[in-house]
Amino acid sequence: MLRIELGDWESMRTRAAPIRYAVFVDEQKVPADMELDVWDPQSVHAIAFDMDGTALGTGRLLPDGHIGRLAVARTARGSGIGSALLLALMQEARRRGHRAAVLSAQTHAVPFYRRHGYEVSGVEYLDAGIPHVDMRCAL
Repeated sequence: MLRIELGDWESMRTRAAPIRYAVFVDEQKVPADMELDVWDPQSVHAIAFDMDGTALGTGRLLPDGHIGRLAVARTARGSGIGSALLLALMQEARRRGHRAAVLSAQTHAVPFYRRHGYEVSGVEYLDAGIPHVDMRCAL
């Protein structure tokens, strides 16, 4: 059983930040000073909880419809949590009147996003030393 909660940064930070640090800073070596940013307080955050209330994944929706910082704890990957988070954020974007969701995908994750209707909309570039492409999905 999985529960997705949406909320502001103030109410979600203590559960979301450790997941993001574990995935992006510890695993992927993104500089720590790049991980939390000025967009966090302006974004809607999603957290996936298991039936015991353990936070297993997180993501955010920026005011302009960009989805980002999608991260799932290493021990919980492959169980549908990333999909559940992405779909919840897409639904929230739709509810807020966005006609499309856009994101910056690490290139290894392109097939995951394609399964959810996203298409590559730009050329590959580096962000924090990691190859990315922009992707877009009509809502």
